Amino acid sequence: MGGSVSGAPCRRFRSRTPFRVSTLSFAQVGPHPRAYSSHSLGTRTQPSVLTPRTLRCRLVTIAPVSVLPLVFTSGWASGINAYAVVLLLGLFGAAGVSDDVPETLQRPEVLVTAGVLFLCEAVADKIPYVDSVWDSVHTVVRPVAGAWVGALLAGHSGSVNDVVAGLVGGSTALASHTVKAGTRMAVNTSPEPFSNIVLSLAEDLGVGGIVTFAMFHPGAAAVVAGVLLVSGLVVLVFLVSRIRRFLRRRAQRREERRLADRSSGGSSGGPPVR
Repeated sequence: MGGSVSGAPCRRFRSRTPFRVSTLSFAQVGPHPRAYSSHSLGTRTQPSVLTPRTLRCRLVTIAPVSVLPLVFTSGWASGINAYAVVLLLGLFGAAGVSDDVPETLQRPEVLVTAGVLFLCEAVADKIPYVDSVWDSVHTVVRPVAGAWVGALLAGHSGSVNDVVAGLVGGSTALASHTVKAGTRMAVNTSPEPFSNIVLSLAEDLGVGGIVTFAMFHPGAAAVVAGVLLVSGLVVLVFLVSRIRRFLRRRAQRREERRLADRSSGGSSGGPPVR
């Protein structure tokens, strides 16, 4: 096509823009030819310098895919047992199993505190009615812990906004905590304590297994945590009537006890009825 075109414009183009394109061999370019750009089209081609800012921009497009599943999984697990999540992540980071664990969770004082509180929860979580009181106290603690762990993970990776990660971890922890607290209230309607023990052991093993699995396969662990969260919410819907019945009966027993105490006090200390 270039040989068929003739005329003055074409001759002027050739006279004004003489250039020579140089090529690089595979040994000079390497497996990433896009990292090289031509600064001077006339004589030679020079490799472009990748600045730290450029590398950071490239990492931002890849890292959120790997850190958000871990934030979601840790948030779900924190809503069930926040102390176990902090303890496991800190131990994994201190042992060098994963580089995604921030140094804050690996501090000895954090590990000792989380271990002591985990033992306290392991005991309280297996006693009927005590577990419900423990859950009511941790209605604020578990979502805050999930948001804190998520923000630490995002800050350590430097790829996701800390606020966004905190919202993901905290909201997921609140949802899983709601499932746990409602399920425990329904289980406490049974007079035997074995169901509480079995459910508590299943929760502890589930949190430990999924958090460990998330260290090696964060995406698959997030899928499992999401399925468990949705399943728990569905089960909680079917348990609403039972939970309401339990709360209604407990309120009636409190009212009967209050009336009994008032009547006994009135008959013993009041004037005789004629």
